[in-house]
Order: sequence, then structure tokens, then C-alpha cells
Amino acid sequence: MHLYAFELIRLMPTTFHEIPRERPLTPLLDRASTPDQLRRLGEAELETLADELRQYLLYTVGQTGGHFGAGLGVIELTVALHYVFDTPDDRLVWDVGHQAYPHKILTGRREQMSTLRQKDGVAAFPRRSESPYDTFGVGHSSTSISAAMGMALGAKLQGSKRKSVAVIGDGALTAGMAFEALNHASDLKTDMLVILNDNDMSISRNVGGLSNYLAKLLSSRTYASMREGSKKVLSRLPGAWEIARKTEEHAKGMLVPGTLFEELGWNYIGPIDGHDLPTLLATLRNMRDLEGPQFLHVITKKGKGFSPAEADPIGYHAITKLDPINAPVVPKKPSGPKYSSVFGQWLCDMAEADPLLVGITPAMKEGSDLIAFSERFPERYMDVAIAEQHAVTLAAGLACEGAKPVVAIYSTFLQRAYDQLIHDVAVQHLDVLFAIDRAGLVGEDGPTHAGSFDISFLRCIPGMLIMTPSDENEMRRMLTTGYRFNGPATVRYPRGTGPNATIEAGLEPLEIGKGIVRRKGRKVAMLVFGVQLADALQAAENLDATVVDMRFVKPLDEALVREMASQHELLVSIEENTIMGGAGSAVSEFLADANLRTPILHLGLPDYYVEHAKPAQMLAECGLDSAGIEASITQRLNLLNPQD
Repeated sequence: MHLYAFELIRLMPTTFHEIPRERPLTPLLDRASTPDQLRRLGEAELETLADELRQYLLYTVGQTGGHFGAGLGVIELTVALHYVFDTPDDRLVWDVGHQAYPHKILTGRREQMSTLRQKDGVAAFPRRSESPYDTFGVGHSSTSISAAMGMALGAKLQGSKRKSVAVIGDGALTAGMAFEALNHASDLKTDMLVILNDNDMSISRNVGGLSNYLAKLLSSRTYASMREGSKKVLSRLPGAWEIARKTEEHAKGMLVPGTLFEELGWNYIGPIDGHDLPTLLATLRNMRDLEGPQFLHVITKKGKGFSPAEADPIGYHAITKLDPINAPVVPKKPSGPKYSSVFGQWLCDMAEADPLLVGITPAMKEGSDLIAFSERFPERYMDVAIAEQHAVTLAAGLACEGAKPVVAIYSTFLQRAYDQLIHDVAVQHLDVLFAIDRAGLVGEDGPTHAGSFDISFLRCIPGMLIMTPSDENEMRRMLTTGYRFNGPATVRYPRGTGPNATIEAGLEPLEIGKGIVRRKGRKVAMLVFGVQLADALQAAENLDATVVDMRFVKPLDEALVREMASQHELLVSIEENTIMGGAGSAVSEFLADANLRTPILHLGLPDYYVEHAKPAQMLAECGLDSAGIEASITQRLNLLNPQD
């Protein structure tokens, strides 16, 4: 075997096959609780440290659940960045934050990782208030380059020499905002480093022309040979980097004329192996002090070092926590399908019935359950990569030509495409259905991923149909209702499972703007918009209250509200959306317009960001569980009738 080939094998990370159930021994990692301590270690120790860090990450995520594969893929890169750069003075910005767990372990939070994603514990994403090493809080993808550029410009204004580094994945690079920042930075000649962590992945498989372009860069034999050769040169000749870089430019000119990033004005280096620590360290050191916009292309593997995740990077994007060893088997309560599965089945059924249907997703094939649809109707399936704005306007264009687009999008990600929702769809009154997933509180991922505002920002758009199903069957019928509606329509539904309602197999729509009285009581009428119906019904038993499944936020069932106002002493609106501007506000606006003076209590999400916890804990904190609903109503009744 060639000596250099042997060296490469020796340098590869250890591959683990099981998640440790007990805390692994990590003597080096225990000495590197902070980057300052990490930088005291010898360079020869770092590969062992990386193995320990990977094993510790496996152990902690096994205990807590959470994002999985992305963190495993950046172990070596994280070690190298904190070793070479003077963090936290040098700014390190992680895009999205799925890959930030190793960063958290190395920045003083190692022993707190057991609290990850739990109430009052470590956040699932970088969070400025949590640590000075978390320089920028993230949620949406493709923001890191803009943020790091702002930090670099801020340092320049202050006369500071600190460095700014943005780490962005190839999936996040597909969003338009990343290219806006790349274009601007080159124009200003900003001193900053962008690291493209290219693992050929988004949430699912990355798609599109950019992905193909990056693959071509990587696959060139001559280019790869040149890279290996340059590694040898760099390791032996001081100051040889500039020679290698110029050689690179000529080679790229022959192999891939007009390299995209260089045409945008960046000094492009790469691709290099993101799991080869010595090469990472040498490259980062050489690039650290270069002036102007620098772009390093690093190749990694999602799930690296854990064989099941390497084999199935999509399936191991995130995991649930492992059950304790020898834990008693608790019989699972029967539950219905996930709301996303109900959508996936409806999409296939409607596509079978209507050849004009087109399904669109911004990289959420698995999350929104378009798997079966993508396989059965590949020509009508559009994965636009992480490009929410494009997804909405693409749908608008399809609608202009008589197609029937359905956009499957998470509530929090629709916020990014709000401009397109208004100007490209709503203003033109185009036939587009939005299936809005992950509405309301999503739990352990916290406020960055919560769908807390969609009712509020949708309700103010003229001509918008807004529906809030209370169970799986209502959701299916609402999807048909929105699909057949002439104009923009939305169905918003939460993560997880519902009450296991019987699902009708047909494709029958609902009568638009009509709610249903689910329980008749006295004094109090609860107007429920969405999945809190079950908790409302439970609370109503103790209060002997009326419960109404409102179903439609817009148009509001004004006749039913008027009827409830005339028959009850108190109206209560209930929604898993911010109270400000939400469905309850629609009820209050109607009461005011109709000069109806029935008191109203608004229950919903408060005017602060509800921090990560289990969904049940978050709902209880917001008073949206049955106990909270009952307590709030009782308190208000006591104010209205103090003598009672």
C-alpha cells in the first residue's frame, strides 16, 4: 500500500456501531471544556479528542433525542474551528444550527447536554443568551453569511481585527438569501470566511442545479489528484499555499471554467476532506489571515462515524431518546395517524382524482409526508430545495396556467415567503392551497421553529381562506375545501397525532364559514379554533359550558358567534396562535362591529417566546390544557359575578 494512502486511512475517524448507554470515558474531552482549554492540547491529540467528542455526542443525544446526523458530520470541523480561531472573540456563526451540538459540548456546556431540548435546559440551536460562543441565534437556513458579514463590517467600524466565520451547508446554500449575501460581500471586499459544509444533504437529499454543480467539482479525477498533491506540498514546504492556490486556479480553469464562487468575487479553496483534521487545520490557518471574502469548500458525510446514520442520513436526521436499559414495557396508547400522514394520503387521493394537482415542498418531503406522492406522481412532485420564497411564487406561476398547486410548508417557514404569499398569490387571487404543517408550539425545538403567528399574519390578507381542523377527519375535508376554493386557501395543523377520529375516505368539502356546536351548556361558550377542542370539551364538563368547533378563522361564522353571544354570559376564544391578531381578535372585531357587548376572554399564546420543553409542558404554561382553560374561565367568571 502506498504510504500516503496508509496515512489517509489512519486519519479517518473511528466508526461506532451503537449508541453508548453509559457515559463513555473521555479523558481528553474532559480537559477541553472550553476552547481555551482545547487550544492547550497538542495537535497530535486532536484526532483522539474528535473520537471522544463523537462518542460523547452519541451518548448525550441518545439520552435526550434531537438532531443527530448533522452534528456527527461536523465533529472534525468544529474541533478545527475552535482550535484555529480565537473564539468567542472571533465570531463563529452556524447556519440553521442542526449541527451545533458539538459546538455546545466544546464551549462550556458539556455536562449540561443531558438537559438538551428540555424545559429550562440547553437549547437545541445556538442562542445568544445562553453563551458568548453562540454569536447568532438561528432557525431559518441561509442566514449565516449575512450575519457573519454584518459582524465583519461591525468589527471593521470598531477597528477590531477579530475574524468572522460562517458555516453553511449545501442545502442552506440553495436559499436565495445566501446568494444575496455572497454578492454583497464580494462587492464590499469584506474580510470574512465562508465554509461550505457540503454533505450532499438538505433535510432530505439535496436537489437542483447547485447540488449537481458541487458534485461535478468533487468528482473530477484530475482535480482530486491535484488536491491530494497539494496536501503533500503544503505539509512540507512553508509558504507554499500561495503556489498551490495559483496552481488550483489554472486547474479549475481547465476543468470547471468560470467557477461560480470565483465569478461572484470570492477566493475559492477546495474541496477538501472535512474529516481529515490535519488538512483542515493547515487550511484554516492559511486562510485565517487572508484579506477579502474567502470561501472554503469542505466535504463531509452526514452521520459520519456512526454506521447506521451513514447508511441512512435522512432517517437519522433526528432521533427520539432511547428508552433506559431494562425499563419496564409500557403499553402504548392507541393513536391515529400523524396529521402529516393524513395530508400525504389526501394528496395522493386528490392527485388520483385531479390530474392538474401539483405538490410543492421546500425540502420537506419526509417531514410533510410527500414520500408516497413523490413516488406515485413524480412528474407532479416539486422539491424546490430550501427555497420557501421560490416555492410560493412557483405555485403562483402554475396557478396562472390552470394547474392546481398545493404547497406543503411549515408554519414558521411560511414567514420567510410572506411577501410572495401577499404579492404573488393573494393580490392576484390565485388558486393556491397552503398545507401549513407544524402550526402552534412544536416542543423541544423551541421558539425558532414554533408556528405561533400564522393565523395573525394570514388573517389580515384579503380574500384568504383560513381553516383550523380539530381532528384528522376535519383536516382531510378542509384540504378538499381549500383545494376547490377559488382563490388562496390555508389549512393549518400541528405536529404529531390527533384524537384518532374516524377518517372518511371520500373527497367531500365542508360548507365554507360554518362552525359546529359540539356541546351545549350554559353561561360560557368556548369558541375553539383548532386542536384544543378535546381539552375544551374536558374543561366544559366541569363548567357545564358550551363548546363550538369554529373550524373557519376566515370567513368567520358570524351568525354562530352572534347566536352564542345572545345565549351566554361569556365567550371564550381558544387557539394555539398568538393572542395578538389571532382568531380571538376576529371574534372581538365582529362583536364590536355588531355592537354586541358580551364579555370575551381570549386564550392563546402569550406575548413572549415560549421556551423549549415538551409540548404538553408548553401548553400547560400557556394555559391551553384542560386545567388551564378551566382555571382561566373560572377566574373570569369570578370577576364578572363576584357574588357567586
